[in-house]
Amino acid sequence: MTYDFSKIIDRSGTYALKWDVADGELPMWVADMEFQAAPEIRAAIQRRAEHGIFGYTVPPQAWYEAYINWWKERHNFVMKREWLAFTTGVIPAVSTAVRQLTQPGEGVVVLSPVYNHFYISVEDNGRRAVESPLIYEDGAYRIDFDDLKSRLADRSNRLLVFSNPHNPTGNLWDRETLARVGELCDRYDVPVVADEIHCDLTDPGLGYVPFASVSEACARRSITCIAPTKAFNIAGLQTAAICVPDQRLRRLMKKGLSQADAAMPGAFAIDAAIAAFTEGGPWLDALREYLAENKRTVREFLREQLPQVSVSDAPATYLMWLDLSRAAADGSDLCGFIRRETGLYLSTGEIFRGNGSSFARMNIACPRDMLMDGLARLKRGVTAYDGCGGDGRCVR
Repeated sequence: MTYDFSKIIDRSGTYALKWDVADGELPMWVADMEFQAAPEIRAAIQRRAEHGIFGYTVPPQAWYEAYINWWKERHNFVMKREWLAFTTGVIPAVSTAVRQLTQPGEGVVVLSPVYNHFYISVEDNGRRAVESPLIYEDGAYRIDFDDLKSRLADRSNRLLVFSNPHNPTGNLWDRETLARVGELCDRYDVPVVADEIHCDLTDPGLGYVPFASVSEACARRSITCIAPTKAFNIAGLQTAAICVPDQRLRRLMKKGLSQADAAMPGAFAIDAAIAAFTEGGPWLDALREYLAENKRTVREFLREQLPQVSVSDAPATYLMWLDLSRAAADGSDLCGFIRRETGLYLSTGEIFRGNGSSFARMNIACPRDMLMDGLARLKRGVTAYDGCGGDGRCVR
């Protein structure tokens, strides 16, 4: 079957968070895609809707098998049924881990810049977000293991929240890197919440390494958060899972998810997940090819038409981490100017902390015509900002 990712879908009137913007604006910020979900998923939802009764739902054996088989076949990781538990989302699971595994005032380590909701999950629960800044060098990021070791050795820091693959940088952590993280966490008795929601969005021919699959140390320290929602564009269905090999951690997480009312599936959550993982493979493979071409388009455009903006060659996610440091002293100011002048809405890098103040995150999961519109607006905004003397305050 061939899939059409070039069709622009009008999302007005659907209460879409992403498109809750002014007329004429182009939102390329929050991480959902401008593509309809796979036909197999839509058909499964339609079948469920036609039944007409939407009572309480529990995960059937088919749900467990869908996750287990997908991770075995796609990611060479064999999960046991008892390791899995349903949750309404990755962030509810992260927040649950923070509450269950740390005490108020204790530290939770993150590798910054990182997904901004990690900070919200930590700080809104009365804990401290402790940054271990990634090293940025020659347009690429890597872990500062000396700094990470010092953070984990501090007994007031009791949890690591880890993005694998990494959002927003798109890093695809290799096995050796993950093993070093696991060894340090095992040495200092620090559990790891591995957010692996972007794991199926790697460039064609590349796979990710599940953190829990690397070693015994990684497995016994891990709480892995997984879902079909990012890869298959069904975030609004609120369907995800945790995979926890260690019995004590699993018991704590299940109790916490139940207390947070984050363990009960909605009426469509189960059917959609099963359809995604049992029938959605061809659609996903076609999507990855399309996204890879979008990434090539962005890199070529920047290289040829906007060389003062660069992007790393990161092979994961559909989020591009734009380095604005040569275009502006303040990336957030530039992003605000671009939105006012052109309507292009990007995520400002400062919300991800670390060195994010010099960056912007751009969601390129959209039809190519929409992408080219966004790139043209980006060029127009950066050029106008430069024409204002680099501070965006010229009178128009």
